[in-house]
Amino acid sequence: MNRGIVVAEALDLLDEVGLDAVSTRQLAKRLGVEQPSLYYHFRNKKELLGAMAEAAMAPHATAPLPEPADDWRDWFLENSRSFRRTLLLRRDGARLHAGSSPGTADLGRIGRKMDFLLASGLPERDAQMAMLAAGRFTVGSALEEQADAGPVVGVDDMAVPLIDHESAFESGMALFLDGLERRVES
Repeated sequence: MNRGIVVAEALDLLDEVGLDAVSTRQLAKRLGVEQPSLYYHFRNKKELLGAMAEAAMAPHATAPLPEPADDWRDWFLENSRSFRRTLLLRRDGARLHAGSSPGTADLGRIGRKMDFLLASGLPERDAQMAMLAAGRFTVGSALEEQADAGPVVGVDDMAVPLIDHESAFESGMALFLDGLERRVES
C-alpha cells in the first residue's frame, strides 16, 4: 500500500458514499488494513481530504495552458468549463475542492495563466480577481448542481421549473466575461 493507492481508494469510496460518509475507518476496512496504518501516509483526515482534492483535480491540471495567440475570452471560458467538468467528475467533487489550496505544481500553472491575462491587456488586480471570482463561481455552480434534488415545491405548491445547470453556468460566464472585457486595456 502506498499513498497513491490510499488516495485512489478514498476517491472510489467518495464516489460510492459521498463526502459526509467518507471515514478513515471505512477506508481502512476497504484497504484491508488497520485504521492507524493510514496515518503513516496522512497525519489526519484533513490531510487525506487535501490529497483527494488534488488528485480529483488532475484532469483540469493537465488542461492546455494558454498560448500567446489565443483569444483571452475563449481561453478563459474553456478553462472555466474544464474546471467545472472536473469538479463534476466526482460525487461531491465541488465540496471536496472547496476551501482547498493550490499545490506547488499548480502555482506554476496559475502563474502562466496570469501572465497570459496580463499580456492580453487585463490590469494585474483585475486578472487576479477574475481568476478568483471565476473559480468561486464555478465551484458554486458545480456545488449547486451536485446538490440539486430536482423540482422544488414553492408557495401555493407550484413547482419551480428545473434549472438547466449547464445553461445557467454558460450564461453566468458570459455575463462575467462581458464585464471583464470592459477592463481590458487596449
